[in-house]
Amino acid sequence: MISFFRNVLSSKIGAGIALAVLVLITLAFVGGDLTGLRDSGGIASGNSVATVGKDEVEENELALAAKSALSRVQAQDPAMTMKVLIAQGGLEQVLDELIDRTATAFFGKKIGVVAGDRLIDSEIARIPAFQGVDGKFDQATFRQILGQQGLSEKSLREDIAQGLIAQQLMLPAQFGTTMSSFAAKRYAALLDENRSGTVVALPSQAFFPANAPSDAELQAFYKSHTNAFIRPERRVIRYATFGEDAVKDIAAPTDAEIAKRYQTDKALYAAQDNRKVSQLIVPTEAAAKAVAAEVAGGKSLEVAAKEKGLSVAKLEFFSKDQLSSQFSPALADAVFAAPVGKLTAPQKSALGWHLIRVEEEQKKPERSLADAREEIVAKLAVEKKNTAFTDLLAKIEDEFGNGASLVEVAKSLGATVQTTAPITANGVVYGKPGETAPALLQSVLKTAFGMDQEKPQSAQVTQEGNPVSAERNFVLYDVTQITPSAPAPLKEIVEDVKTAWQLDKGGAAAKAAAMQIQAQVRKGKSLEQAVAATGKTLPPAEQVSMSRATLTAALRSGRQVPPPVSLMFHMAKGTVKVQAAGQNRGWFVVLLKDVVPGKVESAQLVEGTQRELGGQLGQAYTDALGKAIRKEVGVTKHEKAIKAVRDQLVGTAGTE
Repeated sequence: MISFFRNVLSSKIGAGIALAVLVLITLAFVGGDLTGLRDSGGIASGNSVATVGKDEVEENELALAAKSALSRVQAQDPAMTMKVLIAQGGLEQVLDELIDRTATAFFGKKIGVVAGDRLIDSEIARIPAFQGVDGKFDQATFRQILGQQGLSEKSLREDIAQGLIAQQLMLPAQFGTTMSSFAAKRYAALLDENRSGTVVALPSQAFFPANAPSDAELQAFYKSHTNAFIRPERRVIRYATFGEDAVKDIAAPTDAEIAKRYQTDKALYAAQDNRKVSQLIVPTEAAAKAVAAEVAGGKSLEVAAKEKGLSVAKLEFFSKDQLSSQFSPALADAVFAAPVGKLTAPQKSALGWHLIRVEEEQKKPERSLADAREEIVAKLAVEKKNTAFTDLLAKIEDEFGNGASLVEVAKSLGATVQTTAPITANGVVYGKPGETAPALLQSVLKTAFGMDQEKPQSAQVTQEGNPVSAERNFVLYDVTQITPSAPAPLKEIVEDVKTAWQLDKGGAAAKAAAMQIQAQVRKGKSLEQAVAATGKTLPPAEQVSMSRATLTAALRSGRQVPPPVSLMFHMAKGTVKVQAAGQNRGWFVVLLKDVVPGKVESAQLVEGTQRELGGQLGQAYTDALGKAIRKEVGVTKHEKAIKAVRDQLVGTAGTE
């Protein structure tokens, strides 16, 4: 079961699907991706796609999981569609994981492994989507989200329970597994071994057919490889931008408004007398007097405090009333009577005895209405502009809601309407590599690819990497043309199909030649003789050498390692293997000539290897346990129901 997370598809969808399952609904909430969990395209519950023991995996559950998987894949590849995901085996993979999870939960309940209500409650409380602003579980938020998504509390609790039972069954298998020191030492020697060999490349182009394909051959190839020629969904977006300057004729603040604001903010303009102080608090009067005597003798308050293991606190500006209410009236009187730089006499409060030094005084005279008028006018002008702009945004939304078009609203704003070329969900202009949609549309692309045609919306313009300016800018946008993802018509891509046909035929011929070379080398011929026997002019053979440590470092850093070089570390000395170059580009023949083991001199290396191998052994136990559980429980897939889900998802995928 756990192997599902390792052995995912090598295509684009692999990593996304791996994150979409185990505790399906829980993971979706944790990821914050609630949009992927809405209705499953009209698929009704009750029909089963698989029977697992006495439990059922229903159609709507599979559809929900597939939509969640697609949502996660689209986070990395916005152009991915449900049709492509299903074509690459994503639906079957998601179904297998749902079956594994259900089988594990069924088996766990059968042998008495349960997830109690309190444990499930704690898991729900930990889901961020259900937490309020204080970071704690909020019942109202919980109910609201379940209602929005059409989910019942029972189904959520059952889903979480399944995940918890799986954890209880599977995790113990990964603990306590150890590997002998002898095996660990042998394995550690492999970690620094060096391997060398010869690689021969057989490019497909060298094996292209001599003749061009006939029309019938081309049509048959196109029909059998339709998924290779799927075009991504394209959309034409119409847009217009506007800013706060769209608000015209804002009335200036009146004398009455200015006077009212002056009265409202009168405390801001009243006379101010504040003090910035440093203070030390000690528990007794005697201690306070002792410190005061040391300061009078020449020590600083900070030094005297440090010698006693104490520290002086710095307080920002306080008014007399603030100090009085926070500490005591007597303390406030003493502070405001002390000159700057001088220490007050010890003062008592509920916290202890205070020694306070006045650092700075801040005095401001009272400001009359005339003095503050200019400042108030500026504040009111900004507020009026913001209010007017907010009203304008609300008016635009109302106009859109009443059926106004983007062109009509843009005209009323004096904004120019522009139209993009057809673009894909990742913002690339279709058919023009390197050309992208305008930067101001990048932040609204996801919404644009989820909205209906000619249903205008507005959004604030945000551009990644650019600071948000004080001036707010907005964009009005809608979609005027939608071209669904579909295979390109043959007549439009004849040359592309011809090239693909040549690569397919050439790749097959290159593979046959590679297999021939392998067979002849195994019979005793030299690699050079076997290559010459193909009768083709091939690139010169390359001598390759690499240590396993270098290989590991390259893989960990994300650097690409040529597949033939990586293959050498999965071969026995003196053997020859063949490997595809991928995408029908050709084949490789790899001959491993020599293996030089590394030296193991560190006991720490052996111990570390024992731990690593123990973890791998635990993983193997977990995989075996998952397979055994599935066999014990019994699984039956219902292909007709699975096909119904597949057809429904593809038929209603739309812009997904």
